[in-house]
Amino acid sequence: MTNVLEIEQLTKEFQRDDVATVALRGFSLTIERGSFVTVLGRSGCGKSTMLNLLSGLSKPTAGRVLHNGEPHTGPTPDIGYLTQSDTVMPWRTVQRNVEMPLEIAGKGKEERTAIAADLIKRVGLAGFEESYPRELSGGMRRRASLARMLASGAETILMDEPFGALDAQLRHELQGELLRLWQQSQQTVVFVTHDIDEALLLGDRVVVLGGLGRILLDQEVDIPRPRDPDLTTVDPRFIELHRTLADALREGATGITPVVGADSQGGAA
Repeated sequence: MTNVLEIEQLTKEFQRDDVATVALRGFSLTIERGSFVTVLGRSGCGKSTMLNLLSGLSKPTAGRVLHNGEPHTGPTPDIGYLTQSDTVMPWRTVQRNVEMPLEIAGKGKEERTAIAADLIKRVGLAGFEESYPRELSGGMRRRASLARMLASGAETILMDEPFGALDAQLRHELQGELLRLWQQSQQTVVFVTHDIDEALLLGDRVVVLGGLGRILLDQEVDIPRPRDPDLTTVDPRFIELHRTLADALREGATGITPVVGADSQGGAA
Protein backbone atom coordinates (compact mmCIF):
# COMPACT_ATOMS: atom_id res chain seq x y z
CA MET A 1 0.00 0.00 0.00
CA THR A 2 1.03 3.61 -0.53
CA ASN A 3 0.98 6.19 2.23
CA VAL A 4 -1.82 8.74 2.07
CA LEU A 5 -0.66 10.69 5.15
CA GLU A 6 2.91 11.20 6.32
CA ILE A 7 3.31 13.05 9.60
CA GLU A 8 6.81 14.30 10.26
CA GLN A 9 7.98 15.57 13.66
CA LEU A 10 4.83 17.57 14.44
CA THR A 11 4.97 19.93 17.39
CA LYS A 12 2.14 22.17 18.54
CA GLU A 13 2.38 24.88 21.19
CA PHE A 14 -0.44 27.17 22.30
CA GLN A 15 0.82 30.62 23.20
CA ARG A 16 -0.90 32.92 25.67
CA ASP A 17 0.94 36.09 26.61
CA ASP A 18 4.49 34.89 27.35
CA VAL A 19 3.48 31.35 28.35
CA ALA A 20 3.48 28.40 25.92
CA THR A 21 1.60 25.18 26.57
CA VAL A 22 2.95 22.21 24.63
CA ALA A 23 0.25 19.83 23.36
CA LEU A 24 2.26 17.71 20.92
CA ARG A 25 5.99 17.28 20.41
CA GLY A 26 7.95 15.48 17.68
CA PHE A 27 5.00 13.32 16.58
CA SER A 28 5.61 11.17 13.50
CA LEU A 29 3.33 8.60 11.86
CA THR A 30 2.46 7.21 8.43
CA ILE A 31 -1.05 6.16 7.39
CA GLU A 32 -1.49 3.73 4.50
CA ARG A 33 -4.18 4.26 1.89
CA GLY A 34 -7.37 2.31 2.58
CA SER A 35 -6.40 1.43 6.16
CA PHE A 36 -8.44 1.95 9.32
CA VAL A 37 -6.12 3.28 12.03
CA THR A 38 -7.38 3.84 15.55
CA VAL A 39 -5.45 6.20 17.81
CA LEU A 40 -5.90 5.31 21.47
CA GLY A 41 -4.96 7.47 24.42
CA ARG A 42 -6.06 9.01 27.69
CA SER A 43 -7.49 12.52 27.91
CA GLY A 44 -4.78 15.14 27.53
CA CYS A 45 -2.33 13.14 25.39
CA GLY A 46 -2.78 15.29 22.27
CA LYS A 47 -5.18 13.12 20.22
CA SER A 48 -7.56 15.93 19.26
CA THR A 49 -4.67 18.32 18.64
CA MET A 50 -3.22 15.77 16.22
CA LEU A 51 -6.52 15.50 14.30
CA ASN A 52 -6.85 19.28 14.07
CA LEU A 53 -3.38 19.38 12.52
CA LEU A 54 -4.18 16.54 10.10
CA SER A 55 -7.41 18.25 9.04
CA GLY A 56 -5.59 21.48 8.28
CA LEU A 57 -7.75 23.45 10.73
CA SER A 58 -4.68 24.10 12.88
CA LYS A 59 -1.10 24.81 11.83
CA PRO A 60 1.86 23.13 13.55
CA THR A 61 4.51 25.03 15.45
CA ALA A 62 7.06 22.72 13.83
CA GLY A 63 7.05 19.72 11.52
CA ARG A 64 4.76 19.03 8.58
CA VAL A 65 2.00 16.82 7.21
CA LEU A 66 2.14 15.36 3.69
CA HIS A 67 -1.08 14.29 1.98
CA ASN A 68 -0.52 12.13 -1.09
CA GLY A 69 3.09 13.25 -1.03
CA GLU A 70 2.30 16.98 -1.06
CA PRO A 71 2.51 19.44 1.88
CA HIS A 72 -0.88 19.74 3.58
CA THR A 73 -1.35 23.26 4.91
CA GLY A 74 -5.12 23.84 5.10
CA PRO A 75 -8.57 22.24 4.87
CA THR A 76 -9.30 20.27 1.71
CA PRO A 77 -12.37 18.39 0.41
CA ASP A 78 -10.15 15.30 0.19
CA ILE A 79 -10.02 15.06 4.00
CA GLY A 80 -13.29 14.82 5.96
CA TYR A 81 -13.47 15.50 9.70
CA LEU A 82 -16.18 14.29 12.08
CA THR A 83 -15.74 15.98 15.45
CA GLN A 84 -17.06 14.98 18.89
CA SER A 85 -19.96 17.44 18.76
CA ASP A 86 -22.98 17.53 16.46
CA THR A 87 -22.35 19.70 13.42
CA VAL A 88 -25.63 19.27 11.55
CA MET A 89 -27.35 22.54 10.67
CA PRO A 90 -30.50 22.90 12.82
CA TRP A 91 -32.40 24.83 10.12
CA ARG A 92 -31.87 22.11 7.47
CA THR A 93 -33.65 18.77 7.17
CA VAL A 94 -31.63 15.55 7.15
CA GLN A 95 -31.82 15.50 3.35
CA ARG A 96 -30.65 19.10 3.04
CA ASN A 97 -27.88 18.58 5.60
CA VAL A 98 -26.48 15.61 3.68
CA GLU A 99 -26.76 17.50 0.39
CA MET A 100 -24.76 20.47 1.70
CA PRO A 101 -21.25 19.29 0.65
CA LEU A 102 -22.65 18.43 -2.76
CA GLU A 103 -24.13 21.91 -3.12
CA ILE A 104 -20.77 23.43 -2.23
CA ALA A 105 -19.13 21.20 -4.86
CA GLY A 106 -21.57 22.53 -7.47
CA LYS A 107 -23.49 19.29 -8.07
CA GLY A 108 -26.88 19.60 -9.78
CA LYS A 109 -30.10 19.15 -7.82
CA GLU A 110 -30.98 15.76 -9.29
CA GLU A 111 -27.51 14.33 -8.68
CA ARG A 112 -27.18 15.57 -5.11
CA THR A 113 -30.70 14.39 -4.23
CA ALA A 114 -29.88 10.89 -5.44
CA ILE A 115 -26.49 10.73 -3.69
CA ALA A 116 -27.91 12.05 -0.40
CA ALA A 117 -30.86 9.64 -0.50
CA ASP A 118 -28.49 6.69 -0.96
CA LEU A 119 -26.27 7.77 1.94
CA ILE A 120 -29.23 8.40 4.23
CA LYS A 121 -30.41 4.86 3.52
CA ARG A 122 -26.94 3.42 4.11
CA VAL A 123 -26.66 4.99 7.57
CA GLY A 124 -30.10 3.77 8.58
CA LEU A 125 -32.09 7.02 8.39
CA ALA A 126 -34.50 6.15 5.56
CA GLY A 127 -37.87 7.70 6.36
CA PHE A 128 -36.32 10.65 8.22
CA GLU A 129 -35.22 12.65 5.19
CA GLU A 130 -37.54 15.57 5.97
CA SER A 131 -36.91 15.58 9.73
CA TYR A 132 -35.02 18.42 11.41
CA PRO A 133 -32.16 17.75 13.87
CA ARG A 134 -34.34 18.80 16.84
CA GLU A 135 -36.68 15.93 15.96
CA LEU A 136 -33.91 13.31 16.04
CA SER A 137 -32.22 11.41 18.85
CA GLY A 138 -28.52 11.91 19.54
CA GLY A 139 -27.67 8.70 17.72
CA MET A 140 -29.69 9.71 14.68
CA ARG A 141 -27.92 13.07 14.54
CA ARG A 142 -24.61 11.20 14.61
CA ARG A 143 -25.80 9.12 11.65
CA ALA A 144 -26.80 12.28 9.79
CA SER A 145 -23.39 13.83 10.49
CA LEU A 146 -21.66 10.69 9.19
CA ALA A 147 -23.77 10.68 6.01
CA ARG A 148 -23.00 14.35 5.38
CA MET A 149 -19.28 13.76 5.78
CA LEU A 150 -19.42 10.80 3.39
CA ALA A 151 -21.30 12.97 0.88
CA SER A 152 -18.20 15.13 0.53
CA GLY A 153 -16.47 12.23 -1.22
CA ALA A 154 -13.37 12.65 0.96
CA GLU A 155 -10.79 9.93 0.41
CA THR A 156 -9.52 10.27 3.99
CA ILE A 157 -11.78 10.52 7.06
CA LEU A 158 -10.75 11.81 10.48
CA MET A 159 -13.03 10.95 13.41
CA ASP A 160 -12.65 12.36 16.93
CA GLU A 161 -14.45 10.07 19.41
CA PRO A 162 -17.67 10.39 17.38
CA PHE A 163 -19.61 7.83 19.46
CA GLY A 164 -18.22 8.71 22.89
CA ALA A 165 -21.36 10.39 24.22
CA LEU A 166 -23.73 7.57 23.23
CA ASP A 167 -24.99 4.66 25.33
CA ALA A 168 -23.23 1.30 24.94
CA GLN A 169 -25.89 -0.38 22.78
CA LEU A 170 -26.19 2.50 20.35
CA ARG A 171 -22.41 2.84 20.22
CA HIS A 172 -22.15 -0.83 19.17
CA GLU A 173 -24.78 -0.31 16.47
CA LEU A 174 -22.96 2.68 15.01
CA GLN A 175 -19.60 0.94 15.19
CA GLY A 176 -21.09 -1.86 13.12
CA GLU A 177 -22.58 0.65 10.66
CA LEU A 178 -19.23 2.41 10.30
CA LEU A 179 -17.40 -0.84 9.61
CA ARG A 180 -19.90 -1.80 6.92
CA LEU A 181 -19.64 1.62 5.27
CA TRP A 182 -15.84 1.54 5.38
CA GLN A 183 -15.66 -1.97 3.91
CA GLN A 184 -17.84 -0.79 1.02
CA SER A 185 -15.80 2.35 0.32
CA GLN A 186 -12.27 1.40 1.47
CA GLN A 187 -11.61 5.01 2.42
CA THR A 188 -8.72 5.76 4.75
CA VAL A 189 -9.90 6.32 8.33
CA VAL A 190 -8.05 7.78 11.33
CA PHE A 191 -10.29 7.25 14.35
CA VAL A 192 -9.45 8.71 17.77
CA THR A 193 -10.78 7.03 20.92
CA HIS A 194 -10.03 6.51 24.60
CA ASP A 195 -11.86 3.15 24.61
CA ILE A 196 -9.75 -0.01 24.14
CA ASP A 197 -12.66 -2.16 22.97
CA GLU A 198 -13.59 0.40 20.30
CA ALA A 199 -9.99 0.73 19.12
CA LEU A 200 -9.62 -3.03 18.67
CA LEU A 201 -13.03 -3.61 17.15
CA LEU A 202 -12.58 -0.99 14.42
CA GLY A 203 -8.90 -0.79 13.61
CA ASP A 204 -6.48 -2.63 11.35
CA ARG A 205 -3.88 -1.01 13.54
CA VAL A 206 -3.95 0.68 16.95
CA VAL A 207 -1.51 3.48 17.79
CA VAL A 208 -1.32 4.06 21.55
CA LEU A 209 -0.31 7.56 22.63
CA GLY A 210 1.21 8.81 25.86
CA GLY A 211 1.89 12.38 26.92
CA LEU A 212 2.73 14.91 24.17
CA GLY A 213 1.71 12.38 21.54
CA ARG A 214 4.56 10.00 22.35
CA ILE A 215 3.85 6.69 20.61
CA LEU A 216 3.83 3.94 23.23
CA LEU A 217 2.77 1.13 20.93
CA ASP A 218 1.92 0.64 17.24
CA GLN A 219 -0.02 -2.62 17.16
CA GLU A 220 -1.41 -4.51 14.17
CA VAL A 221 -4.87 -5.96 14.87
CA ASP A 222 -4.79 -9.45 13.34
CA ILE A 223 -8.45 -10.25 13.99
CA PRO A 224 -10.33 -11.36 10.85
CA ARG A 225 -13.01 -9.15 9.31
CA PRO A 226 -15.94 -8.72 9.23
CA ARG A 227 -16.11 -8.11 12.98
CA ASP A 228 -19.34 -8.34 14.91
CA PRO A 229 -19.21 -6.15 18.06
CA ASP A 230 -20.87 -8.82 20.20
CA LEU A 231 -18.74 -11.73 18.99
CA THR A 232 -15.36 -10.10 18.46
CA THR A 233 -15.05 -8.88 22.04
CA VAL A 234 -15.03 -12.47 23.38
CA ASP A 235 -12.47 -13.72 20.83
CA PRO A 236 -9.30 -14.98 22.63
CA ARG A 237 -7.06 -12.85 20.39
CA PHE A 238 -9.17 -9.78 21.17
CA ILE A 239 -8.73 -10.42 24.90
CA GLU A 240 -4.97 -10.88 24.46
CA LEU A 241 -4.61 -7.64 22.50
CA HIS A 242 -6.84 -5.81 24.99
CA ARG A 243 -4.38 -6.72 27.75
CA THR A 244 -1.43 -5.54 25.62
CA LEU A 245 -3.05 -2.15 24.94
CA ALA A 246 -4.10 -1.71 28.57
CA ASP A 247 -0.51 -2.35 29.68
CA ALA A 248 0.76 0.26 27.20
CA LEU A 249 -1.75 2.84 28.48
CA ARG A 250 -0.69 2.22 32.06
CA GLU A 251 2.97 2.61 31.06
CA GLY A 252 2.29 6.04 29.58
CA ALA A 253 -0.15 7.30 32.24
CA THR A 254 2.49 9.30 34.11
CA GLY A 255 3.53 11.24 31.01
CA ILE A 256 0.34 13.30 30.55
CA THR A 257 0.65 15.87 33.34
CA PRO A 258 0.71 19.34 31.69
CA VAL A 259 3.69 21.62 32.24
CA VAL A 260 3.62 25.17 30.96
CA GLY A 261 6.29 27.74 30.28
CA ALA A 262 8.06 29.40 27.40
CA ASP A 263 10.62 26.57 27.30
CA SER A 264 8.48 23.94 28.98
CA GLN A 265 8.78 20.19 28.56
CA GLY A 266 5.22 19.06 29.15
CA GLY A 267 1.88 18.14 27.66
CA ALA A 268 -1.60 19.52 27.25
CA ALA A 269 -5.02 18.23 26.34
